[in-house]
Amino acid sequence: MLLAVALVALNVFFWLAAGGIAGSRAIISSFFGNSLIRGEVVVSSPTGPQDWRIDRGVITAIAGSAFTLRERDGTIVTIDVSPTARVQGPGKYSIVGRLKPRLRVVLYRQANQPAELVQVEGGSG
Repeated sequence: MLLAVALVALNVFFWLAAGGIAGSRAIISSFFGNSLIRGEVVVSSPTGPQDWRIDRGVITAIAGSAFTLRERDGTIVTIDVSPTARVQGPGKYSIVGRLKPRLRVVLYRQANQPAELVQVEGGSG
């Protein structure tokens, strides 16, 4: 009898935990999905907290390492992009030097640092 109660309790725990995980994924998707304009995320790491900035928009200008983005809400931001930043997206944009105005991108950077990751989301937008 005790074993049966323990198994039922364990089953209920996993059933509720799975629902909680699914709910948190929905929340994360609503914050970091396609409706994201910009964000700041603080992540815990072994060396202490890391402050990350995420900016999404259309490249309007490139001057040296400075990319100017027009974000969905009309905000214009200028962000330095490391020349060695990793670029994800179509192969023809595999390096920073191939990026150009009118591309929709997401830039990831640690606060006050050049962007180290560029995700190309699409062409002219």
